[in-house]
Amino acid sequence: MLLAAVMITALAACAGTAEVSSDAAIYFTDDDGSEISLDAPAERIISLYSAHTENLYSLGAEDRLIGNYHTAIYPPDAANLDMYDYSEDPEKVIAANPDAVIIRPFITRKAPDFVEALRRADICVISLYPDSLDEFDDYIKKLAMVTGTEQKAEELLSKFHAELDQISNMTKDAEPKQRVFFETTETNIRTTTVDSMAGRAITAAGGVNAAQDASPSEEGSTIAEYGIERVLEKADDIDVYVSQRGAMNSGGSLESIAERHEYVAIKAVKNKRVYTINEKLISSPTFRYVKGVREMARFLYPEIMDNYDAYKNDNEATRAGFADIIVKHEHMPIYVPSSSKYYDTPAKGHTFGMFEDVKWRDDEFDSIETAVYSGAVTWTKDGDREYFYPEGKVTREELAKAVFVLGEFKASGKNIAISDLSDCESPRIVTTLVDNGVFALSNGSFEPKRAVTNNEIIAALDML
Repeated sequence: MLLAAVMITALAACAGTAEVSSDAAIYFTDDDGSEISLDAPAERIISLYSAHTENLYSLGAEDRLIGNYHTAIYPPDAANLDMYDYSEDPEKVIAANPDAVIIRPFITRKAPDFVEALRRADICVISLYPDSLDEFDDYIKKLAMVTGTEQKAEELLSKFHAELDQISNMTKDAEPKQRVFFETTETNIRTTTVDSMAGRAITAAGGVNAAQDASPSEEGSTIAEYGIERVLEKADDIDVYVSQRGAMNSGGSLESIAERHEYVAIKAVKNKRVYTINEKLISSPTFRYVKGVREMARFLYPEIMDNYDAYKNDNEATRAGFADIIVKHEHMPIYVPSSSKYYDTPAKGHTFGMFEDVKWRDDEFDSIETAVYSGAVTWTKDGDREYFYPEGKVTREELAKAVFVLGEFKASGKNIAISDLSDCESPRIVTTLVDNGVFALSNGSFEPKRAVTNNEIIAALDML
């Protein structure tokens, strides 16, 4: 009875009149079955789901957002929005005077009184969520209708599917096909069904789901109980083990998986092919799903996906290129903050996404953030502002610091004389690497300030 009342109220609330008109400029049925009717795109939107927030930014509709769900931390710009929570008093949302609040069906079930209160206040509540990857396009198009960004949506969806096809084409001929076990939660070693977003990502990446016999825990669910015994039955067939990490569904960490003594029998563990991936990349309905599929493909076929032949030249390296080479050469999983409280605590070092000269929409964003968080690449702080200088040159000493951080080098005791050691900011690092034969001298000089080429970077990393 309560859900029916909520839906009936929604008709008037979204229409702004006593009746909903299919002749309105914007008209569709949302995923709670409510008819949405708007005379014009919404101007003041509160998003109560992190995926909605992320997709609205991707659509270029961020200027219409006045509020965000309190756990949403991507894109980084969204951290500046006012935060709201459906588990709190709805009066806070009502007082913000939004003309649309975008939720998902889960919220209607979880907090029906909250939703009803918004609709009684004549606020248009729109419930959207794609239950499968096949429904993603329709979901994005409805978000675009609400925000007047239909053309941008078409462009992004076209690019989204083209990039997925590109990844599949890169790995389709790879042999042997890699078999993957995907752990969704550590409790009872749950996995994912083959038709889930994560399951579809395995296929798109050119892999084979090792748990194709997994059955959903309950009707409509994409999570499946599996158990350690069934995993061990397939120990010899699991080439790659991937654990999902996140707030909603969290598999084991690299450390906890390593502590499962039974897992020593698993092929992927023996071969050190155990990885973690953020759930926001692999199980959340956003355009970043492409990154999740690409990460999965990198885990399966690193020699294909992390090819850096384009950098094999004697051009002077840029700092952006330096970061990209490091991430590919070392097969680093891209860094994504996992805690919903990430921006609540001041960072001791770099704060993700806060470079003045590298933005989240930039192509090199992921490799730069990952290389910086690895500690291999330096950055600069000027007051409260952080800079990376992506087009800057890479000095020989900067390369030496990266190699030292990434490798395991000990003093050899050779004590080779270096004539310009006093010009080096980190003489111990330079001395250790020269003594270990990683860097050669030029007429006795290290030349710490000399810009290096892409080939020099690759040669030094190869020494690892």
